Amino acid sequence: MAKARKPKNEEAPGAKTSENTGAKVLHQKLFLSIDFKKRQIYGYTELEVSVPDIGIVGLHAENLGIESVLVDGEPTVFEYYPHHQNSETESNWNSVTDPASAADAAAMEYIGVLKREDTANLLINCCKPSKDLSEQLDNVTLENGSQSSGEVKQNVKLIRINYWVEKIEAGIHFVGNIVHTDNQMRRARCWFPCIDDEYHRCSFDLEFTVPHNFVAVSVGKLLYQVMCKEDTTRKTYVYELAIPIAPRWVSLVAGPLEVLPDRTNFLISNLCLPHDLSRLRNTMEFFHEAYSYYEDYLSANFPFGFYKQVFLPPEMVVTSSTSGASLSIFSSHMLYDERVIDQTIDTRIKLASALAKQWFGVYITPESPNDDWLLDGLAGFLTDMFIKQFLGNNEARYRRYKANCAVCKADDSGAMCLSASPSCKDLFGTHSIGMHGKIRSWKSGAVLQMLEKQMGSDSFRKILQKIISRAKDPSNSIRSLSTKEFRQFANKIGNLERPFLKEFFQRWVSSCGCPVLRIGLSYNKRKNNVEMAALRECTAALDARLSVIGATSDSESRDVDAGWPGIMSIRVYELDGMSDHPKLPMAGDRWQLLELPCHSKLAAKRYQKPKKGGKPDGAEDNVDAIAPLENKTSIESPLAWIKADPEMEYIAEIHLHQPLQMWVNQLEKDGDVVAQAQAIASLEALKQHSFSIVNALKNVLSDSKVFWRIRIGAAFALAKTASEETDWAGLQHLIKFYKSRRFDAEIGLPKPNDFHDFPEYFVLEAIPHAIARVRGAEGKSPREAVEFILQLLKYNDNSGNRYSDVFWLAVLVQSVGDLEFCQQSLTFLAPLLKRIDRLLQFDRLMPSYNGILTISCIRTLAQTALKLSDSISFDHICKLIEPFRNSDTILQIRIEASRALLDIEYQSKGISSTLLLFMKYVVEESSLRGQVKLCVHTMRLCQIAVGCDSDDCVDTVSLLDLLHLFKSHVVFNNELLRYYLFCIFQILAGRSVAFTFIVCQIIFTSAHFHVVHLFPYSLWLPVGSSLT
Repeated sequence: MAKARKPKNEEAPGAKTSENTGAKVLHQKLFLSIDFKKRQIYGYTELEVSVPDIGIVGLHAENLGIESVLVDGEPTVFEYYPHHQNSETESNWNSVTDPASAADAAAMEYIGVLKREDTANLLINCCKPSKDLSEQLDNVTLENGSQSSGEVKQNVKLIRINYWVEKIEAGIHFVGNIVHTDNQMRRARCWFPCIDDEYHRCSFDLEFTVPHNFVAVSVGKLLYQVMCKEDTTRKTYVYELAIPIAPRWVSLVAGPLEVLPDRTNFLISNLCLPHDLSRLRNTMEFFHEAYSYYEDYLSANFPFGFYKQVFLPPEMVVTSSTSGASLSIFSSHMLYDERVIDQTIDTRIKLASALAKQWFGVYITPESPNDDWLLDGLAGFLTDMFIKQFLGNNEARYRRYKANCAVCKADDSGAMCLSASPSCKDLFGTHSIGMHGKIRSWKSGAVLQMLEKQMGSDSFRKILQKIISRAKDPSNSIRSLSTKEFRQFANKIGNLERPFLKEFFQRWVSSCGCPVLRIGLSYNKRKNNVEMAALRECTAALDARLSVIGATSDSESRDVDAGWPGIMSIRVYELDGMSDHPKLPMAGDRWQLLELPCHSKLAAKRYQKPKKGGKPDGAEDNVDAIAPLENKTSIESPLAWIKADPEMEYIAEIHLHQPLQMWVNQLEKDGDVVAQAQAIASLEALKQHSFSIVNALKNVLSDSKVFWRIRIGAAFALAKTASEETDWAGLQHLIKFYKSRRFDAEIGLPKPNDFHDFPEYFVLEAIPHAIARVRGAEGKSPREAVEFILQLLKYNDNSGNRYSDVFWLAVLVQSVGDLEFCQQSLTFLAPLLKRIDRLLQFDRLMPSYNGILTISCIRTLAQTALKLSDSISFDHICKLIEPFRNSDTILQIRIEASRALLDIEYQSKGISSTLLLFMKYVVEESSLRGQVKLCVHTMRLCQIAVGCDSDDCVDTVSLLDLLHLFKSHVVFNNELLRYYLFCIFQILAGRSVAFTFIVCQIIFTSAHFHVVHLFPYSLWLPVGSSLT
């Protein structure tokens, strides 16, 4: 038995990366016994390894106790260097005196840790040793350590490692009577020795011994389960996975799980804890349709044969969903019963997305880090196809439009480049973490959708089918996919020309930035055409684009600024019809002048005598004073409205300047949800809002045939138009619309809830939230808005309604938090707070779905206290919220209470005190997901603190404490927490701009590092998107 050796200078003296040792694992067996009473995991693993000439095999292992190692049945010498050591670090941080130096220290620490984790630290001698392992490694030349797999296949050894898990806190966890893995990057090594590399794959045999009344679910096919001969109270589950996978995709969940086989497809199994079984049954009714749809679309059976889905309590998972090969683990908060409406769409999309990643990401894998974007994009594309098929084309197009908008906001520097050696190769997977990873996923999916539009949906589908079919070919199975191979498929199957593909991939995949188009137009009556001027810009600065390709010369600069391949189409809607004009080149001169012929002709203008006593222009006193100007377009030209890039063939930020009436026409007459969303955004952005705008928005809100998300957008736009200048018309329309649907006309009070019409339910649910955002000249809520929301809270009646009103009530409560009270409306504050207190007490006695109602009450109490700090005591609110942080409270409520207390701490005592409180909360928080949510919230507070002009600086003590936390075992156990903590350091150093969502990326080089500026992300994100 060998003890773990402490490396000198935090580096194993002879440690080489697994890549350099040349070893390759061909097959691995894992045999683990799980003792739930003693909370111990022990066993052994056997690896069939192709050993290089060096005779040394390097594996990854962490938090493990290595008892012995045998090679072909004979004991051998091995050395084990755990990477994570709580070594003395104060001497390294003596220079930390301000946020900038702390950020530099954190960057050095982060880079060092990532490099150490990439290094093999369990060195096994597979030949008779003549000297110490460290000396042998030092004498080996690089050539001996970099042989191809073909050269070393001859020397195959069977290595057996007997071990136990020393610290069950990273990679695998005990929570109550459940054991589960978390599938974090580089954490498989924390529960079994392996080559823990995304691009090193092998087949697996797995055996897990657990109590006889427990279920152990893992990857692959369950061969059998057998009672143990030595102990009949225990049972062994045996799994086989013949398809080679990376160790990260090996998952395990063991505990008192209930199994729910799919009623339609026996290959699908769903598991959860007993109390969630009824919700699981209701949630999974649709899933076999998504499963079958993917198989039909790809013309292949599910690659892993059996598919398992396990739902665990939220405090047990790191994210809402994690993937293993043939096994996905979800948070049980996604489950819902037949009475819940709001959770349905989000849950179905997440389940479909996890299934898509099984095809592209787990089964089909990227050939290199620079190909990660492609598999991510293909999984996203498959998910979009599911949304289109089962949730409707409107939902799919609306989500894609919102995602494209977010990408354009974020794609402003080289770190958003999808595939380039400097941006992916040496990032150790950090480019796929957090909001940055989500933005990259949206961009990847959008780029592939652009390709699909170029080649046609049938050709693109054939490419995906080809990728799957060649992977399933037993004679020549190729399961990795590269960007180069995909380009070849696009050329041969998609019939796209090579010059176009070269330019397309160079601009959209290997570079950064999206086009920004500023378009103006006028109608030439004499020529009967539209004269259009367009200026093309880029969301990324030229320096950022040059840094990606390493260009410095003027000629290279000109190439980078050449534009994008293809021609953008302009769609002109006229009085007599519609016509497309593919005339706007996306390359060449930045300024473009276009002439678009019109096909409609104006009728001769007739002169009308003014009515007696009327005005010369025929206008009436009660008509909007600027109506003649707005209607000028329809009177003096045949144009109705104009759309640029109507089919979303580009990820582009388009600023189209057309007359107001044309925007109104587009909103009212164009049936496309993207066109309607663009029209609402343009009308809402105007500095002055006329009655014609208000009326158009009101008409859209009232039209039940319009897509419900567009109607919600119109409601919020109406709230923004409400002002004294328009006699609060927007507010009046919102209230009138709500009362027409929900009030009893005879008694003037709300009717009992009836949510049978889901689209109408979503629209009406958003109205109170929109009303709460109406502001007067001084930024205060009108008295009528406050009174109306109080009335809704007071008279809410859900008796006789078959659906739950918990989300409905939660929105009402959150609307109170959005109100800005003035002196006249302060009289309503007491009854509002009293009503919220009653809801809190009620939710304690009868807990709502996922604690939604309590969360809204806590959030509203904190928001109101922060706005009215002169009237409401912080101490009183803190005493009210603090009990919700008890460990026996469900995760969602516990984290919301901690967020509220952090907000109050920041408002009352500043950022240093907030950081200290955050560190206290993180150490106390037992769940990995809760730690991440607290860190993300603190990151936002730090961004606010840096963005405001105040003298609130972080003291050195807080910075040093934060650095100690950054290097602690708490952070080592949680990859996402470590990443966001690193972001906090960079934000405090001022390496960001004033936006809420911040993501950073490290660019590594062989000799040094530098930190690229933090990314600003707009709050305008796709539906259902969040940072955690």
